[in-house]
Amino acid sequence: MKKRLALIHTVHWYTKSVIEPFAKPWQAENPGVELINLMDDSLLSDSLANGGPTEAVLDRLVSYIRAAERAGADAIMVTCTTVGEASRRARPLVSVPVFNIDEPMAREAVQRGNVLGILATVPTSAPATRYLLETEAAALGKPVEIHAVINEEAFQRLLAGDRAGHDELVRAELDRLAGYVDVIVLGQISLSQIRHECRVPILQVGHSGFAEAKRLLQPVEA
Repeated sequence: MKKRLALIHTVHWYTKSVIEPFAKPWQAENPGVELINLMDDSLLSDSLANGGPTEAVLDRLVSYIRAAERAGADAIMVTCTTVGEASRRARPLVSVPVFNIDEPMAREAVQRGNVLGILATVPTSAPATRYLLETEAAALGKPVEIHAVINEEAFQRLLAGDRAGHDELVRAELDRLAGYVDVIVLGQISLSQIRHECRVPILQVGHSGFAEAKRLLQPVEA
């Protein structure tokens, strides 16, 4: 019997941002896993309108996580960084692993540097990523310095269908940020297809998130 990985999305274009570039190649390598998708784009729009996820948003997302478990999910991944708090809240309430797609990236970033840069294009994403990095650093007992840059114009270009303009702005920000940090994290799934060479490592959420899903779905060896 196939195992089930549930993906919970907060944007209606998740096919372009998650499924086509990451989920389909991953599933081809892991044919024993069935993917199920839940999407509610009001989760992100309500978060943006309120400067961050509200209690109502977090409660709704926790409900989706519990619904995914009832749908037979063996592991659940939330693909939006803004609402990561909901994953943490849901863990005690379900019997299957739940994680946010950016958690593996955050762990790697803290291990690789002391001065960390965050590049975001959605204003609610950067605080969520900062909190996650601080939490991972505290767990390791490691002091870190964090610098966050938000380029909202890039996100507006993406929404308008101008992928080239979006990528150009993001790459310029990467070059500036690389001048004073050890590692850069791109927490949003919308930034996970950026390809750019600069003087510091650039960590993204797509492949690392699915690698974590594979780890969680593997049987525990006795």
